[in-house]
Amino acid sequence: MRRGRRIAVDVGDARIGVASCDPDGLIATPVETVPGRDVQAARRRIAAIVEEYEPIEVVIGLPRSLSGGEGPAAAKARGFATEFAKIITPVPVRLVDERMSTVTATHGLRASGVKAKKGRSVVDQAAAVVILQSALETERVSGRPPGETVEVVI
Repeated sequence: MRRGRRIAVDVGDARIGVASCDPDGLIATPVETVPGRDVQAARRRIAAIVEEYEPIEVVIGLPRSLSGGEGPAAAKARGFATEFAKIITPVPVRLVDERMSTVTATHGLRASGVKAKKGRSVVDQAAAVVILQSALETERVSGRPPGETVEVVI
């Protein structure tokens, strides 16, 4: 397991969830929910978070279908990741499978007593936590960084 903080991003149309982990990669915690309608402003805000937290990498959730295919949401996440990687280079960006992360986050929030209306403001952060925790576990088990690297083409 590589030592160092990571940042996770759950890209959505209306909101983008951001999470981070401790330098030992043990536990993921929510950071903030960034408004997603203005993609350029969202990228700038997340880049500022990356600058502040100084992670070894950023993982971005890739929303695949249950069968593993990729649709419009995955294409949007790939596009976001490609452009974002250019902004934060040399910090690497990786795309990781995020199937069911929002569902898992929503169930976790409901189980902890968070109401649906209140949950909308934090579900994206919770989904980013699920994505990051899964990526950390994948690396811990396999010994390799999770997902796929986003190549920076300038």
